[in-house]
Amino acid sequence: MQITSNKNTTALLVIDVQQGLFQQSRPVHQAEQLLSNLEPLIEAARRTGAPLVFIQHSNQKQLVQDTPAWQLHPRLVPGPGEPTIHKQHGNAFQETNLQAELQARGVSRVLITGLVTQGCVRATCLGALKLGYQVTLVSDAHSTYSKGAPDVIEKWNHALSEKGAVLKETRQIDFNL
Repeated sequence: MQITSNKNTTALLVIDVQQGLFQQSRPVHQAEQLLSNLEPLIEAARRTGAPLVFIQHSNQKQLVQDTPAWQLHPRLVPGPGEPTIHKQHGNAFQETNLQAELQARGVSRVLITGLVTQGCVRATCLGALKLGYQVTLVSDAHSTYSKGAPDVIEKWNHALSEKGAVLKETRQIDFNL
């Protein structure tokens, strides 16, 4: 289903910033910077009334639903009326109600942030593009715990921009556009 909104509403998607991903044997690349970049984006979304959607992955290995590892990072707590989408696939649109939540709010542009770059961030960017959303990948607000993380992040920033995502840093984000 393609987007049908004539509005230019921007939503912030915070993908899989869950406690278990910060507990891997290889740490999240620049974890503190990631969280420090997410916090002002979340505050700006709330201040401007932009839709804010938290996304939580579950699987049977490291992010088992309702375990401490599955919980969102304690610095990122959804507020009243801010939906949390539960997913089991990389693409947050696949078999979830994310599309319906965004359509109900008249969203045509999504800002994508979170974990992990080459997994759920990549898949959700591609899913949003396929559905016709304007996609902005916040280039300094997603990360991974993979070996060679800086190269992985750079590779996917480039590849996703070639697919149609706009790259912007946290300081460049304006919810009023």
